[in-house]
Amino acid sequence: MQRDMPGTLARLAEIGYREVEFAGYFGRSPEEVRRLLEQNKLTAPSAHIGLDQLPNWDRALDDAAARGHRYVTIPWLPENMRGTADGWRRIAAEFNRAGDRAKARGLVFAYHNHDFEFNRVEGIVPFDLLLAETDPALVQYEMDVYWVTKAGGSPLEYIRKHPTRFSMLHIKDSAGAPDHRMVDVGAGSIDFAAILRLDASQRGAIRHVFVEHDSPADPLAFAQRSFDHLSRLEY
Repeated sequence: MQRDMPGTLARLAEIGYREVEFAGYFGRSPEEVRRLLEQNKLTAPSAHIGLDQLPNWDRALDDAAARGHRYVTIPWLPENMRGTADGWRRIAAEFNRAGDRAKARGLVFAYHNHDFEFNRVEGIVPFDLLLAETDPALVQYEMDVYWVTKAGGSPLEYIRKHPTRFSMLHIKDSAGAPDHRMVDVGAGSIDFAAILRLDASQRGAIRHVFVEHDSPADPLAFAQRSFDHLSRLEY
């Protein structure tokens, strides 16, 4: 994307993708991003927006709307915020405030997990605290299936217990315990069809699914193989 955003988006559209999610814009203005998406008949329902944008949140929300995003998704929390249960409660309260301001602009606030949210802090699982203390009307979640699995959690159990909270998924595959090496979607051990089937049988809350690999040897080859696998899934 940094070297060739137009070519990358064009190739993803050629593979068959219809939606993408941004994590940085590489110097492109909101108008340029939107134009490139339209040229390739793509939409970008979500973008990862750093927590450091909260002091300028209204501007970040306006830019997100200008790019055509619906979800503004916080992808990471710095380590110094995660050490206590009260710290996690403050995070939940901040998410509610940010979600309220997003909702006022017709946008949806979301949070994307890694595995650290499942490390117990003072007897609580932070991810469970976030789900309990954020307002479902203001805060949605983008479940990264790989990180939940790596942390020893069950994506199926979370979707079963919270059938309306996960509007997006990151589909990333694991070669299995103990190392959980990241692999192409479909080349690992995670049963994505079961996850999508469960959601469909409950509330059908999942609206968007994004494939991901943190460091693929060939990103576009990964995108092709992952698309091919997901296109064959039955659920």
